[in-house]
Amino acid sequence: MNGSRAGDVPTAATVCVIGAGLAGLATAHALSARGIDFVCLEKAPDVGGIWRQPGAGERGPAYRSLHLNSAKQLTGYADFPMAAELPLYPRHSDVAAYLRSFAEWAGLLPRIELRTEVLSVRQDADGAWTVTSRDARGTESVRRFERVVVASGHNTEASLPSTLPPGSDSFTGRILHSMDYHDGSDFAGQRVVVVGMGASGVDIAADLSRHAARTLLSVRRGLHVVPKQLFGMSVDLIADAPWWNEMSFPDQRRFVEQALLVARGRLSGYGLPEPDHPVFSSAVTISDEILSRIRHGGVVPRPAIDSLDGGRVRFTDGTAADVDAIVYCTGFRMAFPFLPAGCPAGPRKAVELYRRVVAPDRSGLYFVGLIRPVGSITRLVEAQSRWVARIVDGDVALPSADVMREEIGAYLSRVEERYGRTEGASIQVDVGPYLRELRELQDA
Repeated sequence: MNGSRAGDVPTAATVCVIGAGLAGLATAHALSARGIDFVCLEKAPDVGGIWRQPGAGERGPAYRSLHLNSAKQLTGYADFPMAAELPLYPRHSDVAAYLRSFAEWAGLLPRIELRTEVLSVRQDADGAWTVTSRDARGTESVRRFERVVVASGHNTEASLPSTLPPGSDSFTGRILHSMDYHDGSDFAGQRVVVVGMGASGVDIAADLSRHAARTLLSVRRGLHVVPKQLFGMSVDLIADAPWWNEMSFPDQRRFVEQALLVARGRLSGYGLPEPDHPVFSSAVTISDEILSRIRHGGVVPRPAIDSLDGGRVRFTDGTAADVDAIVYCTGFRMAFPFLPAGCPAGPRKAVELYRRVVAPDRSGLYFVGLIRPVGSITRLVEAQSRWVARIVDGDVALPSADVMREEIGAYLSRVEERYGRTEGASIQVDVGPYLRELRELQDA
């Protein structure tokens, strides 16, 4: 198999699954349940995806203080619930151990090739897919598959600002991305600026505030901060409740806005900028800690960074601070370097997939988990996986490419109206409606 020449490429399993995180394992389980032959390729030393603690020399978003933001009841797989003794929001190591236990329970490990990086995925003239991979020894393999499922996630490449503040070259401290952050104790006694108010930004700022001499949170644009629980219920369990899904979207928005005013008041009262958009018009930030840490003085809000000079940071409001480190929590870029150019993001710089799964112009190529829900993703990737397995098994016939492109265009128009035109917005989904959509597709 190794060193095969083009034109003499061996046919392997029916399906190649790329990635053995939560989405990849869901896909492998769905294929296995139908008796479909598959191979799962994972470049990391173990299963678990973003929840696995990076080893020495590895980059990864699973910093030590990372916990689930979604309740374990909805984050665990339906056929393999998380253990009752785990807390409602388990820490990342518990989730990683759970995912490995699931892979063992489902009998998936013999079909997973660890430390195997996918180098290229190309469609042949006959419609099959040639996958080139490299194992831990550096040996390349070339194999043909009938179908390919990309389940490698979208938190893959660190995204730093395209232009760092003036004076960055002179900064005497350390500049890093959240992907390189592991533990707050690494910054004990230091003065740190955290840039960004997304999930990793508020988590890391809260973690740092227990170790650093001073923690500043630099916020350019206001985001809605939603506690993990409202009225004593996990917010994703609320989003899963029948009464919530029976409400219209305007009523849901009003309900949450009023609940947030009761639970935490206005964000300007914490020194944070008020959001310039209604709730659910952009990603929300789930956090129980950040507002409390601000009120306790552990985290001090600041506006955007204006410039750097030696070890000094100046902010856009004219204030300045001596700083030892800057942690950019500015998100990730979706990157699939092994795929053909222009896939899955099209000319509009948006992800263009039929029902957020199928590449319309590349038969046999599917994506699982390339979505950003307001709530837990597990039920969605399970539904996506079951649908893909039915397609592979021949139980479901896809419409023509023209029909699929029409659906994609209508979806992106709705997304743009609500969220604006960005790559990230194009993968945004609402849990309840999207889950119903996937169930209808499976029943068709």
